[in-house]
Amino acid sequence: MSEPLHDVLLDVRDLTVRFRTEKGAHTAVDGISFQIAAGEVLGLVGESGSGKSATSLAILRLLAPNAEIGGSIRFAAGDLLQLPESAMRSRRGREIAMIFQEPMTALNPVMAVGEQIAEAVRAHHRSLKRDEIKQQVLRAMHDVALPDPERRYGEYPHQFSGGQRQRILIAMAIVNKPKLLIADEPTTALDVTVQAQILALLADLRRSHGLAMLFISHDLAVTAQTANRVAVMQRGAIVEMASTREIFHNPQHAYTRSLLAAAPTMRTDRTLPLATV
Repeated sequence: MSEPLHDVLLDVRDLTVRFRTEKGAHTAVDGISFQIAAGEVLGLVGESGSGKSATSLAILRLLAPNAEIGGSIRFAAGDLLQLPESAMRSRRGREIAMIFQEPMTALNPVMAVGEQIAEAVRAHHRSLKRDEIKQQVLRAMHDVALPDPERRYGEYPHQFSGGQRQRILIAMAIVNKPKLLIADEPTTALDVTVQAQILALLADLRRSHGLAMLFISHDLAVTAQTANRVAVMQRGAIVEMASTREIFHNPQHAYTRSLLAAAPTMRTDRTLPLATV
């Protein structure tokens, strides 16, 4: 396991998430613990169903009503699980923001993108005037390198490419200058070239905005381009956590080695089938 961090921003301890159904209870997250320091990127990696997304939604308290959450999630010295809902709403989008993997389902198709980003500002800055909000939105669109934001402010999601729609979601996430950004598979729906551009953008934003980030992915190779440390998740548990370099060069857990073997490289023998996890 990694050494204790200094300047801890997010401290998750013994987090458990169970879903109650008519057939009984299903444990999605089984007592995991991790920390993220200010300005750090922690990669949370595992296959589908390993509990990654349930973990991120638990941090934001956005799980379905049939979910039961245990443990503690300390952020900026307070336990998010103990906050009243009104206080939690004030933190979502302002101190902790999230970007999702599929922008077409996350964006409203009949609302101009500029107004969608503006809604994120209004939710936390009700005293701002309309022109002030618009200027804040345009700055965010500039920050994510959307071309000609003044002209495209009034356009709709279908008028943008997949990569540009993801940039719009990132603009919505950073417009209020949060301390922590949760990125849930933010490049999965994109082709390789656009994926590289979005990863580079996130790295730039991390430096320019001083962001800490929880980067969630099933792909260790993608995570290696972004994260300082990696936590590997399997069946609701973290089975290994170390620096990105240690994970790649000296993996300790069999599941981590399987994930690495399942990712093709330039040295992979193309005559052999890829490993499965």
